[in-house]
Amino acid sequence: MKHFLVVVDIQNDFVTGSLGTNEAVAIIDNCVDKIKNFDGEIVVTYDTHNNDYLNTAEGRKLPVEHCIKDTDGWKLNEKIENALAGRKYIAVEKPTFGCLELPKIIENLAQDEPFDITLIGLCTDICVVSNALILKAAFYESEVYVDSLCCAGVSVETHNAALDTMRCCQINVI
Repeated sequence: MKHFLVVVDIQNDFVTGSLGTNEAVAIIDNCVDKIKNFDGEIVVTYDTHNNDYLNTAEGRKLPVEHCIKDTDGWKLNEKIENALAGRKYIAVEKPTFGCLELPKIIENLAQDEPFDITLIGLCTDICVVSNALILKAAFYESEVYVDSLCCAGVSVETHNAALDTMRCCQINVI
């Protein structure tokens, strides 16, 4: 059985930058431990926007510039980057909450072997839940896990609501 870890958007702007929260800062060490001790293949997503972000549909509803490609805010949190150092992983840029490329990437890596998927990252209530639901829909016979101690939401309440939503959709919240 293969195991996949999807590290969702643990970028500076979501930790200490323009959309950072104390809750995001608080999960970083848990995420580092998860990455370092994970025995399987890793995929890392990057929320990626261009300089015209505020003119996009998302930018009009969330008018806070963040994760503009190649800025410091777009880069991975330094502790996460260090945890990934020396590890083989696939990086994928995504222009919105969910990454439609993830199922194709996982399918190619699985090579017809059974597998499970664990997600960690930010924000539980936006990008983590979006990607977990995409992966569960694509791989409904595979187990999908979300490590709640390695995720943080926009608020504690929306973090918990997203975890409840994922449980309802047969995603394992650990």
